[in-house]
Amino acid sequence: MSDTYNKRFDPAYTGNAFIGSGDHYDAAQAIIYGMPMDWTTSFRPGTRLGPQRIREVSIGLEEYSPYLDRELSEVSFFDIGDIALPFGNAARSLTMIEEYTGHWLDDGKFLLGLGGEHLVSLGVFRALAKRFPDLRVIHLDAHTDLRDQYEGEELSHSAVIKKLAGLIDPSSIYQFGIRSGMKEEFQYANSHTHFHPFEVLKPLIACIPDLKQYPVYVTLDIDVLDPAFAPGTGTAEAGGISSKELIDAIHAMKELHVIGFDLVEVSPVLDGSDQTSIVAAKVVREALLSFLR
Repeated sequence: MSDTYNKRFDPAYTGNAFIGSGDHYDAAQAIIYGMPMDWTTSFRPGTRLGPQRIREVSIGLEEYSPYLDRELSEVSFFDIGDIALPFGNAARSLTMIEEYTGHWLDDGKFLLGLGGEHLVSLGVFRALAKRFPDLRVIHLDAHTDLRDQYEGEELSHSAVIKKLAGLIDPSSIYQFGIRSGMKEEFQYANSHTHFHPFEVLKPLIACIPDLKQYPVYVTLDIDVLDPAFAPGTGTAEAGGISSKELIDAIHAMKELHVIGFDLVEVSPVLDGSDQTSIVAAKVVREALLSFLR
């Protein structure tokens, strides 16, 4: 494989790797990568700065998880930096994300992506759908993301799950925590996806037995959290879950065959306390220790 896909990005990579990252691609079980894009953000921008800030605040974490009694030294991952996405070009950015993640999947790597707006996940979905015909996707979010378009634009963060439904059977999509969207989106979800609005942990646990036999990808919009726990996001929505419930949900999924995970929509410029980036970094740590054997 070309060195383009297995060496840290330069100059986009600034040297701030996630805490505990190794230095070698070949030895890594997982690849952490940034997708610094907010080209279609419809309310408050700034999520392209999320990946680097999550890495920077991760230095404040312990490498030990008392929840799981595991340390980051027990797993191997390589923080490869941020993909240098072309500013303002959503279509080309998604193509690049698909190409990079496809190469990493072909090398047998677990994917852990940091956004960026939620549309970045579509590039990963495209790579996954081509390689895993029985793929299941768990979607944790405040919003349905099931629009066909937003203000005339089909490539929009508000349409990312509807685009996913064009790649895999909509019944393979499991949605949790949703509490905002158009009436038509709720109607579509109730008819086509496994739809569990408002709550996360209880319905997720109930779905675990049905998901155990499949490869699972988890896409997490940080706004599934109530703004009290994550104010630094572009479209905050009141009535969300707590950070404790989110961590419990990550742990509940450790029984599954999770092949990748992304965490999107952290906007550091909207949170001077770094509260949102800090909870995101902890969720990344717990995801690594839950999903990597």
